[in-house]
Amino acid sequence: MEFLDQINAMLTDTLGPFGPLLAVGILGLFMILLTLPMLLSKKADPLDKLKKNKQQAEAVGGKSDKLRTNQRNEKLDKYASFLEPQDEKGLSDIQLKLTQAGYRGRDAVRYFHLAQFVLGIVGLIAGVAYYLLFMAESNPTTQDTLMYILGPGGVGYMMPKYWVTKRVQKRQEEIEAGFPDALDMMLVCVEAGQSMDQSIVRISTELRASYPALAEEFEIVAYQMKAGKEKSQVLNDLSERAGVQDVSSFVTVLVQSATFGTSIADALRVYASEMRDKRVMKAEEAANKLPTKMTLATMMFTVPPLLIILVGPSVMGITKMSNMTGPQSADSAKQ
Repeated sequence: MEFLDQINAMLTDTLGPFGPLLAVGILGLFMILLTLPMLLSKKADPLDKLKKNKQQAEAVGGKSDKLRTNQRNEKLDKYASFLEPQDEKGLSDIQLKLTQAGYRGRDAVRYFHLAQFVLGIVGLIAGVAYYLLFMAESNPTTQDTLMYILGPGGVGYMMPKYWVTKRVQKRQEEIEAGFPDALDMMLVCVEAGQSMDQSIVRISTELRASYPALAEEFEIVAYQMKAGKEKSQVLNDLSERAGVQDVSSFVTVLVQSATFGTSIADALRVYASEMRDKRVMKAEEAANKLPTKMTLATMMFTVPPLLIILVGPSVMGITKMSNMTGPQSADSAKQ
């Protein structure tokens, strides 16, 4: 007990009143980092070894032919149970969100959770270092201690999620802005005699300079159609990847047109006209909101100078009159 009391006194003298708590926290973090590789280690599957040996043999024999360039990262396979949600719904949700953000790699989910884990640990270490260097001597409260230590870790953990959310919003805004132009171009291509597949390929080429996100989505649609995938399923996948209401309505129109055998050109003409009217209405809505948004700025930057110009001379005149009448009243009082 005396030995523990001596250690407690030494930590208190060195790190302040919360020295023992910080020492226990640092020791626990060190133990977690030490045992994490052992917990995440996974024995290699014999089938995976056979596949790997077969691939190496084919590579040596010159018969290896890469049909898929976007393979999984083998270094992350043994951490799959830790870097991927075990719930199927959670995995599909995060995959959809990353796809809408433009990250379609096979390891996108793993890299996302890896970034959360690494940034959380780095933020936690940075918070502990900042507390020990700058805040330990000022004897902060327990709430301040937890805020300075756990706050950077929480910020680092939430940073990838914030980045992906902002990326999704940016891509959806870009797709929504360029979709009316894409419909007009598609209508021109269809009326010129091209098929739907050819028009989608042409749109993906022409829109790449102005709307790269929308061009990329149409390019994926063109590749899937060339691969022989069912057209309705391809269009539904486009709607799911884009996450924009206008694209979903467009997909519904095309699927219904193909189901009932109506003219695709007529459906595109009507829907393109509606999209143009909708874009004009959005522009008018933004213009009508502008005076309301400028009211506060007008009150802050226009009214104070106007009051100074109008009321300033009167205030100066009243001040001068009071200064002049003050000595005269004092002289009259003496007399």
